[in-house]
Amino acid sequence: MSRATLDEIAERAGVSKGTIYLYFANKEELFRQTIRNALTSAVVPVERSQIGSTSKQLGDTIATQWWLLTREPTVTAIRLLTSEQWQYPDLAELYSTDVITRFSDGVATILEAGARTGEFRSLDPRAAARMLAALVVQSAGWRASGGGPFADQGSEDVLRELIEFYFQAVSPLDSAFPQADGA
Repeated sequence: MSRATLDEIAERAGVSKGTIYLYFANKEELFRQTIRNALTSAVVPVERSQIGSTSKQLGDTIATQWWLLTREPTVTAIRLLTSEQWQYPDLAELYSTDVITRFSDGVATILEAGARTGEFRSLDPRAAARMLAALVVQSAGWRASGGGPFADQGSEDVLRELIEFYFQAVSPLDSAFPQADGA
């Protein structure tokens, strides 16, 4: 971001530099707004996930967050934000609050409801939601970069494995898999 000139940005966007100044005071404000727009579009619409059983809601919420985090505008914004977060801590906080925390809060609400109906085991829903957020965000980042442990897998395969793993973690204990040592 710091090496790009406003002239280069305007040329790539197919507009004049003056047009950019009509909307943004400077290059930094253009960057901030671009990242804000991309991150805002990566927020899971919690109200959309309130349909069906809590298991369906959880699966839909995970899949939606995965899709939002692995689509091109969000991937690019997160890469830029990661490299520039020292210069834009407010944007890092926006990502944390509006994307990660909102996702975690929605998952915690679903887990609480599922524990009441017996679909999920009784656990600390906030901790379980934070674990899922970390798992989804890191896995989506690896998958979107084409590297990491998912280099040889398609996005849908990784998502399916992630959902299966998480459902095993939150399933009622009597339906969970036995321990590896057979105990």
